[in-house]
Amino acid sequence: MGRGQVRRSTAVHPDRRRRTRDGAGVTISLQFHPNWPHGGRMAIESMGLLGFYRSQFVTGVSNGGLTAFPGGDRWRWESRMFASRYDELSGAARPVYGVWNRRDDPYGGGIRFGSSYFRLKAEAIDRSTFCFPDSARQPEHFGDKKILPQLCQLADASGFDDLDEYVEAHVHGDVRFDKDVDAVVLDPSFIGTPVDEAARTLGCPVEYHQGFRAAPDDFDPAYRGQHIVDLARTLGSELTPELLGHAARSGVHPAQSVKQVWHCLARFGRAA
Repeated sequence: MGRGQVRRSTAVHPDRRRRTRDGAGVTISLQFHPNWPHGGRMAIESMGLLGFYRSQFVTGVSNGGLTAFPGGDRWRWESRMFASRYDELSGAARPVYGVWNRRDDPYGGGIRFGSSYFRLKAEAIDRSTFCFPDSARQPEHFGDKKILPQLCQLADASGFDDLDEYVEAHVHGDVRFDKDVDAVVLDPSFIGTPVDEAARTLGCPVEYHQGFRAAPDDFDPAYRGQHIVDLARTLGSELTPELLGHAARSGVHPAQSVKQVWHCLARFGRAA
């Protein structure tokens, strides 16, 4: 498929990937929120201008913790896992974070971190490292692709919540949208929106998964708190990633609270 073309991601492509428990044949996904704010633009617009996927050390934004600075938690985790390899290098030289999509989930392997994702080409696996659990938890098990079967088994047996049982991936070296990405996979709520238009400028094919959609009453108040359900009710009677992006860009609500509304939508809003 050529630049800007759209295809729907609904099933495994048997010639490239297959469902598996040991990780053989599946891919790395870089999860993100395309219409959340970055530098006065939507995130996907900033990405298109840059042409590369960059880490928090460059962008200053993340759907996880914001500790990417010298001496910060993420700096220390990377120093430990990568034997101080990046301690004196620029942020642009550091790895980008994704997830090993071990179940070939059409929604991506790490929905905690975004409604959409970049599916990387298979070659990225050979220059990536992996860990479980998340690097924020000081994992004992990390390494290159040879450790993936062990990490997948640990994740499957962990009993973690759906949003937390991912195998973290670190892609070393540049990730170019026109060279290293197999497709950008978006939520269908973005069809016909500026996100759709921006995605077509990235230089990679565009796909859509089945979509996240839910009413606030579908959320379990015990999951992220009654106050998060109450906030969700003020945003709309039916929530989608496109709508949450508007809330995130408005600046009216605390960013952490909007992020937790997303956690609820990700957890309870998948298509059957």
